[in-house]
Amino acid sequence: MADLYPYSKTYKEDIALLLASKAYVGTKNCNHLMKEYTYGTNDDGVHYHNVNKTWEKIMLAARVIAAVQNPADVLAVTNKVIGHRAVIKFAQHTKVEAIATQWTSGSLTNQITKKFIEPRLMIVGDPITDGGCLKESTYMNIVTIALCDTDCPTTNVDIVIPCNNKGKESVATVFWLLAREILYLRGTLSRDEPWSEMVDLFMYRDLNAEEEGEGDEGQEAVEAAHEEGEGEGDAGEGEDDEEDAEDGGDNWGAPEGNNEGAQDYA
Repeated sequence: MADLYPYSKTYKEDIALLLASKAYVGTKNCNHLMKEYTYGTNDDGVHYHNVNKTWEKIMLAARVIAAVQNPADVLAVTNKVIGHRAVIKFAQHTKVEAIATQWTSGSLTNQITKKFIEPRLMIVGDPITDGGCLKESTYMNIVTIALCDTDCPTTNVDIVIPCNNKGKESVATVFWLLAREILYLRGTLSRDEPWSEMVDLFMYRDLNAEEEGEGDEGQEAVEAAHEEGEGEGDAGEGEDDEEDAEDGGDNWGAPEGNNEGAQDYA
């Protein structure tokens, strides 16, 4: 199917990027509807995705999204923390709507709710954690695209993108490739020039862990400096003692003075 997109000049680079991000790694469980997207297992029984089909599905999904005239009619949804940054960056570049938080029941079906929306197309980060919005989309006849791992059910999903949706690098890479292809199709970017946006900016970052790491490094630096200061202080005290011993080591008696005015009380 890759031959259907001969104008895509980055096929080999995209496949290498998917492999580097471990988008091919699945789970030990494999849904019977996902078997057609796998090609084997390792010694531990972990199923592997076929990255060629992953790339082909990304190209197909990009064409479906780009066909929507109004980008605001496209909605990207994810409830997983590792996908929040990827969805927000994807929405920023493609001008689609994004919900990177807990899904509110009735957002697609209940017109009384304040968060009622009517998208024509919906992109889901995980069919398991985002099953509520997928079920509501069936009531409103909304086309759905989902990132599916080997253990994910494909019920209520129109276009499946087989990939590792449990790794932050894999999720970021898929959304990055999807956003870039959409911009290519819209004519915003030229295929002759690489996209200046780095895939690292789509990856989830745990700021609390980074702050703790910086705090630990700072504490270690303070302790090391304190130990060095104590060592220098001890060395300085030793040098002072040696100088005192050299100056007064030969004369342990009372200091010599003038005895001319001394009185004899005998």
